[in-house]
This record gives sequence, C-alpha cells and structure tokens, in this order.
Amino acid sequence: MLYHLLVPLADTIPGANVFRYQSFRTAWAIITALAVAYVLFPTFINYMKKLKMEQIIREDGPASHRLDKLGTPTMGGVCILVGIAVSTLLWARLDNPYVWMCLVVTLGYGLIGFVDDYKKVIEKTPDGLAGRWKILGQVVFGGGVLAYGHVSGAILPVLQLPFLKHSAIDFSELWVGAPDQLGWLFPLFGVFVLAAVSNGVNLTDGLDGLAIGPVMTSAATYGVLAYVTGNAKFAEYLDITYVNGAGELTVACMAIVGAGLGFLWFNAYPAQVFMGDVGSLALGGLLGILAICTKHEMLFVLVGGIFVVENLSVIIQVAGFKLTGKRVFAMAPLHHHYEKQGWSEPKIIVRFWIISIVLALVGLSTLKLR
Repeated sequence: MLYHLLVPLADTIPGANVFRYQSFRTAWAIITALAVAYVLFPTFINYMKKLKMEQIIREDGPASHRLDKLGTPTMGGVCILVGIAVSTLLWARLDNPYVWMCLVVTLGYGLIGFVDDYKKVIEKTPDGLAGRWKILGQVVFGGGVLAYGHVSGAILPVLQLPFLKHSAIDFSELWVGAPDQLGWLFPLFGVFVLAAVSNGVNLTDGLDGLAIGPVMTSAATYGVLAYVTGNAKFAEYLDITYVNGAGELTVACMAIVGAGLGFLWFNAYPAQVFMGDVGSLALGGLLGILAICTKHEMLFVLVGGIFVVENLSVIIQVAGFKLTGKRVFAMAPLHHHYEKQGWSEPKIIVRFWIISIVLALVGLSTLKLR
C-alpha cells in the first residue's frame, strides 16, 4: 500500500523514493509485524483468560502437560495472522498476484483452524473439526488459488529438483499429445503440498515455542529463495526457474519472521499463550504456497525437514500399529516420543530449532551445489 501511495510522489516528497526498494520494505515488514503482534498479545491473552478460552490437553499426552499447560489461553494465531496481514498489506506491492495468493491461502487456512479451535474451546468438542472437513477446506482454498495461478500463468507447472542442474520438470510437456490436460496435474500436486505442509506445522505445534522456531527459519529461507527466484540475473546464474514478481514475496516471508518473534515473546517456555490451529494451519499453508510460488516445492523436504519428520512419525506410528499391533515410538508426533524418553521440554525445543537452522542452511547451499 505504501509503495503505491508514496513512490508516485517521489519527485515531490523527499525520501519517498526509498519505498521503491524491496530491501527497505522487507526490513520494515519485519518491524511492523513484530510491533503489531507484540502490542496485540497482552490484551488478547487477558481477554482469552476471561473467556476461559483454554488449550485442550490430550488425555493420552505426557502427564506434565496436564499440570503445566492446563489453563493456558489458545488461538494466539489470530494475532500472528493480523501481524502478517497488516505488515504485508502495508509494505508489499498490491499489484503483485503472488502477494494476494499468499494472503488468501493464509487467511483461508486460518479460518479452517479458527473453526477447529472454536469447536474445541467453546463447544468443548475434543476432536474439533472433523478431519474430512479440514481436508475439504484446504482443497477449496488451496485448490482455488492454485487453479487461478495455473489459468493466469502466475504459477508455472514446473517442478524443480534440488542439487541437480537442468532438473526442472515441466508438467505440461510430460506428454506431447495433451500438454494442457497434463498441466493441470501441477495444481493437484500443489494441493497435496499445501495440505502436507499445513498439517506438518499443526502436528509440530505441541510444545512451547517448538513450531514457531522452524516456521521462522523456513520463512527466512524462502525469503532468500524468493529474492533470487525473482531476479533474472541471479536465477540464470544459479540455474533455477525465474519467476517474474516472486521477489515481492520476500516482504511476506519476513512478515512471518516478525510476527513469529512477537508471538515467541509470549510463547517461550513456559508459554503464556498457544497459537492454536488457527495459527499452525495458516502458517503451514503460507509456507506451502511460498514454496509453490518460488518453484522450490521439493526443497521444502529439506528446509522444512522438522515438519516432514513430524508428519512421517505419525504415519509410521499409525501404520506400524495397524500392521503389527505394536507402536514404533513411545508416542507420536516425534517430539512427544522424546518427552516420554525423559528429555525436558526446553531441551527438545532448542535441539529441534538447531536442526531446523542447519537444514535451512543446507537447503540454501543447494543453490550453489547445482
């Protein structure tokens, strides 16, 4: 918004030309999102306490959770999303389709999570929104955005493999006889990516500050990827798919980091508030659409490795129990397994953060390993 208001006045207002630069707007996107989240949370926490909007604690979870976390307000993701949305709308170029696609997915997935949290904390339905309705909502919002991106040409039906040179797979050229039809396979793949990443973040959100750390490192990583993907010279040099306009997504990526820091101030162990599904589903959806728009979907397996492993731990646990009648892990998702093994909560959180940072750095290194 500020770009459109002030850049045209650069000749008459001293200093207004600085709003033209992504680097300046990206830096202030972090500060704005952080400030908005930090200001909102104290009032939000007190309000939620008055309403007794408390986190539902799993009966089969670690016993310490029923003592330490009972009574902690939830749905703090609302403040995170407000911070991201306000910051992005202020500092991003609003004539960029990628910005709007990210906002629609974020707020759409946030709405799904809000309904889920509402059913848990207000209607006292332990399981919240039924899984089939969650998936349907993710398909509707994610599929709608991806269909628009495919039809408009904003999202290229190209899958880029990390580590390898000249490795981009064009879905529209898999079968020369029907390029248009096969091109539609990519949005279907994209819906899977959105659901997988969103649910991965949701599963990781089980300890104080555990999910938001990897979310921020993944967002910062995709901020770098968005910048180089949207720069024709960098893209050519690094042998990655050039996406015109993707650089503007650095603003959205850094807004995630800013809002995440604001949330972490109140979510650090012992947490004063939890993000709830309204936060975890939305942040996962946002990371997923960022990966798709920047054409680095496959790289998320590495950059977001924490979320991938958490997802896999649940799949392995369920499949193993059905096949053998025995549990592979003491408890799933994986972070609860380590709790059962006697690890303290802060130790699990910090070690998962360290792993997330290392994976992000390795992910960025693949740009040169090509």
